[in-house]
Amino acid sequence: MNFKKFATVAFATLALALTAKAQTNFQTFYDLSREHFTTTLEGFYGDKWGNTFFFIDYDFNGKDYVGKNNHTVSGSYMEIARCLNFWQDSNLAPLSLQVEYNGGVGFGNHNFLFGVDYFVHSADFKNTVNFKLLYKTFNAGIKSKLPLQFTLVWGFQDIFGVDGLRFSGFADIWGETTNVGKFVAISEPQLWYNIGKCIGVDNLHIGSEVEFSYNFAGVDGFKVRPCIGTKWVF
Repeated sequence: MNFKKFATVAFATLALALTAKAQTNFQTFYDLSREHFTTTLEGFYGDKWGNTFFFIDYDFNGKDYVGKNNHTVSGSYMEIARCLNFWQDSNLAPLSLQVEYNGGVGFGNHNFLFGVDYFVHSADFKNTVNFKLLYKTFNAGIKSKLPLQFTLVWGFQDIFGVDGLRFSGFADIWGETTNVGKFVAISEPQLWYNIGKCIGVDNLHIGSEVEFSYNFAGVDGFKVRPCIGTKWVF
């Protein structure tokens, strides 16, 4: 998919997200190790048939003709996942079927995934965990002897008894043949504080994210990339 077409899809998704009455947020991060900004639009929407989740990343790490960062868009990545659950009033309510697509511009891999999601939560839904087991397809040139992905997603609200402090994130691990191994892993834990409530603007959060990755996005080996950022919750 060329960048113009991908951008059209992304902005159409953005327009849809901003008009929907659902959980939508916009994050801006500064990557301390790679020294560039990334923006993320993220949304989660529940309905009678299940739920939909998506995010769109834009990296602002473009280079000019002498190789200096001119802070233009250098790449984009998106994921969209649909969980189907027609049995929400039964004992099987925590279990959903999932279909997902991920890919973008500047990334060699475009994948479809199919599998199951299992959801657990506290009584007040402040603390949630999702376990996912997915079969992962690969585009031409990418090989895997075990094309499965395990995903863990979590969100814990008001941790340590601090009102407005949230710990959230995800961890993915999947089978993929790389130069230095047979699997790829990435995790991005985030810590957010709702600082806006102190000044009468509940939408505003400040926080941090640390990307832990192994053989991810063509970079061999283990990497740790800390970020600081803001989040606006619509």
